[in-house]
Amino acid sequence: MSRRLLVILALLAIAFAVLTAVAVRQGVLVPRQQTAAVGGPFQLVDQAGRSVDQSVLKGKWSAVFFGFTNCPDACPTTMFSLGQAEKLLGPKADEFQTVFISVDPARDTPRQLASFLATDAFPKHVLGLTGTPDQVDGVAKAYRVYFQKAGTGAAYSVDHSTVTYLMNPKGRFACAIGYSETPQAIAAKIQGAMAKGDGAESC
Repeated sequence: MSRRLLVILALLAIAFAVLTAVAVRQGVLVPRQQTAAVGGPFQLVDQAGRSVDQSVLKGKWSAVFFGFTNCPDACPTTMFSLGQAEKLLGPKADEFQTVFISVDPARDTPRQLASFLATDAFPKHVLGLTGTPDQVDGVAKAYRVYFQKAGTGAAYSVDHSTVTYLMNPKGRFACAIGYSETPQAIAAKIQGAMAKGDGAESC
């Protein structure tokens, strides 16, 4: 390879490096951080029979979980963990609420939700929501939640996602809380988000 060709290749490499550095500095080659598209408008009914919409998320940090009152394990376990996490928040617990949205509207009436959510170990600041099948399907899609009826007869079950979504006081997604996370880890995530302010979009 001739010396002239080597010089040309070296100059091209330097030019490429310079252009890359400029592009990175100006954000051209750096993907923008995107908040997961979680949440959206909804129309549901709470455990007192009142019609509510997405505005119930405004003004408080909300842990939004989708489940059903006849759920044998994931739902009571999650609600217990959220109840313990709520206690760990101390005085900040007044700024936090758990929102339990039923994926079994056929059985989960407002009265049934109220009875289920009255369990002593569950969160004290809790809102239970249900609705028509179409309303529940709509809110589940907005939150990217999977659910499907399993089995037949009165004792059917419902397969569903087990993630909990922490929404900030502006009603926007902050972070996800995994099913296996301990109350201490959940409380730490909530406190971390709180420390970033009401508009936090991470924990």
